[in-house]
Amino acid sequence: MQVNNIKKPKHLKRKRRVGRGGKRGTYSGKGLKGQKSRAGHRIRPQILDYIFKIPKLSGPTAKLENTSIPAAKTQGRAKNIISGILNVGDLNEVVKDGDVININYLLQKGLVRKYKGIKPLIKLLGNGELTKKITVEKLEVSKGAQDKIKKAGGKVE
Repeated sequence: MQVNNIKKPKHLKRKRRVGRGGKRGTYSGKGLKGQKSRAGHRIRPQILDYIFKIPKLSGPTAKLENTSIPAAKTQGRAKNIISGILNVGDLNEVVKDGDVININYLLQKGLVRKYKGIKPLIKLLGNGELTKKITVEKLEVSKGAQDKIKKAGGKVE
C-alpha cells in the first residue's frame, strides 16, 4: 500500500457540479460567472430601445385607419364613411327616363367601381342639371340633389 493509492472517505468527497454535459470541460464552454453563464440567459436586443421610442398612431388618425374600407371586410363597415361622390349632372348623361338608381345600377353602368370586392358608399350631390325622371334607392342624397331630382319629376326613397 502506498500513499497515492489511499482514497478519501466517501463522506468527505464533494461532487463538482458545474456546466453539466457537452464533453467540453468543467464549465461546458460557458466560462466563469456572469449573465451569459447562467441558465436561461437572454440579453435583450438593443434595437428594442429604439423601436419603443417610435410614436404609435393615436388620436384622430388612428380612428380613421380603423374605419377604412379595406378593414370593413373583417370588422364590419362604419356607417358614416362616404367613399365616393357622384353628381346629378353625371347621371343625366347615362340614365333614361324611369330608371331606378341604386348601387348595382351604378356599378353596371360603370360610374363607380368596387374597391377590394366591396361595394362603395356613394353620395349624390347636386352639381349639374337633371332633365330625366329617375328614382333613387338606397343612396345618400344631398339636399340640392334631392331638389333637382324632385324638380325633374323623380323621387328619392
